[in-house]
Amino acid sequence: MLSFLLFNKKKLKVLSLGSCVCSHELELAECKEVFKKITCVDIANNLLEMANKTAKSNNLSNIEFVCKSMYEFDFKEDEYDLVLFNSSLHHFDNVEALLSEKVKFTLKPKGNLIINEFVGAKRYQFSKQQLLETTKTLKIIPKKYRKRFKTNLYKNSFRGAGLLRMIISDPSECIDSSNIIPAVHKHFKVIEEKPFGGNLIANVLRDISHHFVDLNEEKQQVLEHIFKIEDEFLVSNSSDFIVGFYEDVN
Repeated sequence: MLSFLLFNKKKLKVLSLGSCVCSHELELAECKEVFKKITCVDIANNLLEMANKTAKSNNLSNIEFVCKSMYEFDFKEDEYDLVLFNSSLHHFDNVEALLSEKVKFTLKPKGNLIINEFVGAKRYQFSKQQLLETTKTLKIIPKKYRKRFKTNLYKNSFRGAGLLRMIISDPSECIDSSNIIPAVHKHFKVIEEKPFGGNLIANVLRDISHHFVDLNEEKQQVLEHIFKIEDEFLVSNSSDFIVGFYEDVN
């Protein structure tokens, strides 16, 4: 999708916020005619150092790595053609302020925003309907495939995550996720937006997905059954995961 949407564009300056291991950014940097400069920003210096070594070994001079938080990074006005969030935007609090005050400020006129994100319930506080449907879907999996990874325990239900546990164990996880799409739609024009589900299967297969690495006919049928149930669920429920390409409307 990205290659189609950026067709005929050249010398782009890209800002990737929360870039983590920078795998996608390193791949983009290989297209030197399209991407003039890619700036990767993250607070994990060890990951950025690893990415920097990869860039140097591949002679990629059009990518840089900045170890700073959003509060420290210098957002320059009309600096970038494209801002990228790849599974990172859901870790930021007050998404609307970030998009309206920083992202739009640093984008050039008619610049683009790309997201690949979890946009479901804040802090994984799923609805009762989603929790019940997840447990119901889990139970169609034969018991032998419900043994949790590296344990002797079996996964028989899904209760979700307690709010206090989420705040203590991972305070940034999905902190404002349900406001991502409303904020994006408020400040950007949709060019392309593709929901890809994940509402049930992500939680159904958590801790037991290793059983489905090597597929046989039985496992394939189980997965296809799960896919069908999720597709039916998505008819009347918004997708938890979305990939989107947007334009700044200024």
